[in-house]
Formats: sequence, structure tokens, C-alpha cells
Amino acid sequence: MATPKLGWVIYNGHLGGKKFLDFAEWIQRAAKAQGIEMKIIKNNALLGMVGTDNSLLNDEQQLPDFVVFSDKDIPLAQQLEAMGIPLYNSSKSIAVCDNKILMYQALAEAGIRIPKTIIAPKIFPGTMPIQLDTFNPAIVELGFPMVVKEAFGSFGEQVYLIHNKEALHQKISEIGTNPFVLQEYIQTSHGRDIRINIVGGKIVASMIRTSDTDFRANVSRGGSMQQYTPTEKESELAITAAYAVGTDFAGVDLLFGPGEEPLVCEVNSNAHIRSIYDCTGVDVTESIISYIKEVLS
Repeated sequence: MATPKLGWVIYNGHLGGKKFLDFAEWIQRAAKAQGIEMKIIKNNALLGMVGTDNSLLNDEQQLPDFVVFSDKDIPLAQQLEAMGIPLYNSSKSIAVCDNKILMYQALAEAGIRIPKTIIAPKIFPGTMPIQLDTFNPAIVELGFPMVVKEAFGSFGEQVYLIHNKEALHQKISEIGTNPFVLQEYIQTSHGRDIRINIVGGKIVASMIRTSDTDFRANVSRGGSMQQYTPTEKESELAITAAYAVGTDFAGVDLLFGPGEEPLVCEVNSNAHIRSIYDCTGVDVTESIISYIKEVLS
């Protein structure tokens, strides 16, 4: 394929707030600087027509050479791929990263070190009350405190530090039928982690995040950030994790395990890039567009 001339960057048209459009605008600017026209498209402006001739109902007259898919509308991503349009990231990698259960399974299958993780059983809406005794073996295995993470959530939300059995039962009852995992609490990483941005199997930026007020170090939750040079072991782990979940670009979060041994906290297929830019001065979108050009040319 020749060097791409037209791209789309897709974001969610129903989400308020500047941060989702922000990433799209940065991608558009980086593409323009590298000679590519980049249109910003809302996901709800594209209606997929499924059939023997897959297509879209939309106002765009020309289909793109590629799409930077910065949303989690996985059926739309699959529809675009069915039409032969390359996606970055792919629908499969977005689906894996969006669901923490699938993400941890993919990382474990690749032999990547993660906190000890237990999957909660599926509960259908409208069925009998949650059988809380089901979780007794997890309490024995993990002890307290433990971390409960809903399968779907971003920016450190839907992640809870649980200190006793009563609090665990209350949180499970609140979560209800949403899928979740129970996870080992890594005390040595309390209030600190590393964010490493990977593009095309290479590290392009990294920072350490710390919080004095929360066990989560997310900047969106008040954490502070500082430029950081990862060790060789941390670098290899982050690159391997991004590859294991199938991403072309990702933000990989590492925890400090006992003895400072790194563990993968999670891989973000749609990591926002303003904070890493504010911290390091590195515009990750420039590397994303350069990588796509190289792959497609």
C-alpha cells in the first residue's frame, strides 16, 4: 500500500468532557504535520450495515486508508475491519484491554507477572441474591486488604481497596451483576506506579506517578507525576505486556512488587496522552502516526 493520505480518528460522541476529543485533536495535528489528512469522526455518526456487503451509513464520501480508534465501541471497530480498513488499535486488542478479566488472562497466558487475581463468578440480573459465601476461598487466598476491580472502568475508577470481610460483602453487593476480579494488594506499590507509553514495540515516554492520599496513583485522582527512566527489566515487561494483548500502541502501568520487582497492573489500549506530555514533553501521537505510516507504506 502507498503512504496513507486519509485517516479517521474515531471518538465517542456521547461522552462529555474535553479529554476524549483532546486525543483526537492531537492525532489530527500529528497527522497533518506528517502530510496526512485526518478527519475527526464521532462513533455515533457511523451506523454499521451488516450483511454480505458490509458498509456504513454516514455522510463521508471517501473511506479512510486507516483509522485510529480511540473509542471502545467494539462492534463498530469490527465493522470497519470487516470492510477491510486497518485499525489502530485493532478491535480485538481494544476488547481485551477494555475487559480486565480478558486482559489478565492474556497477560498470564504470556507468562507476564501480575498480582494474584481471582475471577468472580458470573451473576445474571434478576436471579437469586448473591451468595456471598462463594467468596470465602478468595478471602483465604488473598487476605486483607485486597483490591476489587470491576472488569470495565477507566482512570482508576471502579477500583476499590477492601479491608475486611464486611466491607467486601458490601462492595460485592453494590457491584451486583457487573463482572469483577478480586486481586492481591501490592503494599510495596501503595500510592505509586509507573506509566510507560509503547508504540510499535518501543518505549516513547514514561513517568512515575505518586499519591499521598490514595492507594491509586492516577493523575486524574490527584496523583503527581515525574519523568522516569525505566529499568531494563521494567522496559522489557512493558513491551512484552503491550504485545501480549495485541496493541500497536498502549499505556502500560507497572507496580513495584516486593524487592522492587515489577508487576503489570494493566494495559490501556486507549491511554490519554496529555499527562505524559505535560510530564515529559513527549507527544506520543507523533510516534503513533509515524508508526502507522511505516506499517502501511
